[in-house]
Amino acid sequence: MLMPKRVKHRKQHRGRRAGTAKGGTVVQFGEYGLKTLEAGWITNRQIEAARVAMTRKIKRGGKAWINIFPDKPVTKKPAETRMGSGKGSPESWVAVVRPGRVLFELAGVPDQLAREAMRLAGHKLPVKTKIVMREEH
Repeated sequence: MLMPKRVKHRKQHRGRRAGTAKGGTVVQFGEYGLKTLEAGWITNRQIEAARVAMTRKIKRGGKAWINIFPDKPVTKKPAETRMGSGKGSPESWVAVVRPGRVLFELAGVPDQLAREAMRLAGHKLPVKTKIVMREEH
């Protein structure tokens, strides 16, 4: 699973998810991209599930890129614990995504196969997504 090697602080605030993505809004490496249409947290397990679904579909052809990294710790208190006594311990890692962010990219596969692979990957994620193509300048 994806997670940082080390972090400056063990626990973080939850933060706000308002606004649109500041960067990573265009397909940079591949020919096809999977762009998010809403804000949310994507866990390391969801990223891995989407990656596996995508790479299985394209078999061994092409190349895939993951443009997001789960660098935010999410804490959770143990089950059946009374309120109070501090913040819970870090449980999982999430990547914060805002609308317009390109999550995955794909290259070196036929159009139909790429679209199908991206569709399958999108089903593994908790946000609405759309398939975008590289814009030639």
